[in-house]
Amino acid sequence: MGWITDDRILSPGEIRPGDKIIVSGAVGDHGMAILCQREGLEFNTPLVSDCAPLNGLVETILNRHHGIRVMRDPTRGGLATALVELAQAKDLGFEIEEASVPVHEGVRASCELLGLDVFYVANEGKLVTIVSPAEAEAVLMTLRDHPLGQEASIIGHVVENHPKKVVLRTILGVRRIMDMLTAEQLPRICWAMSAPVLLRPLSRPFGLLPHPFCLRPLTHLFHVPT
Repeated sequence: MGWITDDRILSPGEIRPGDKIIVSGAVGDHGMAILCQREGLEFNTPLVSDCAPLNGLVETILNRHHGIRVMRDPTRGGLATALVELAQAKDLGFEIEEASVPVHEGVRASCELLGLDVFYVANEGKLVTIVSPAEAEAVLMTLRDHPLGQEASIIGHVVENHPKKVVLRTILGVRRIMDMLTAEQLPRICWAMSAPVLLRPLSRPFGLLPHPFCLRPLTHLFHVPT
């Protein structure tokens, strides 16, 4: 399937304080696109899966930069779970800025409507990488020059405080700990009248009752670690 060269070590053990955390693009596209297709939900903004082969993108950044510490795909449990897995593998903490994490507006709106946390929604064509601070901007530019990394963003950094924990600074300025997803992500009960502008007319009536989709576990849509 492939090979590992002697001059490159990609491992959580290589992470250092001050390292920058980069995501290669907007998160949540795949999970929300599949969810809406299966449940027959329609939004004003079409939701499109981000499925894509990342081998070319990975090869490009590895060939051009030597400050890559580790890479991870944020599929199972979304971005949050991938970050927690990396933090727990090293005795260091992560600080993440919510405002820096790219999320398409349609995905953000549908998650808010359905009561889902976009940081736990599955991705299929994105990667998370932790890089040395000296090379972070150069890696970011390389990612943005690639068709699959045009929305790449530096979303946080590595700290010595709160080891093994990922702390998210929200757009409201509060801080919360991001946990690993260990079960289904259950949506809140959502009512059609809460966002009439977002929904187009659907084949099934909402009335004043919760949509049946909102009451079911989402194990068939979101990757859950076993």
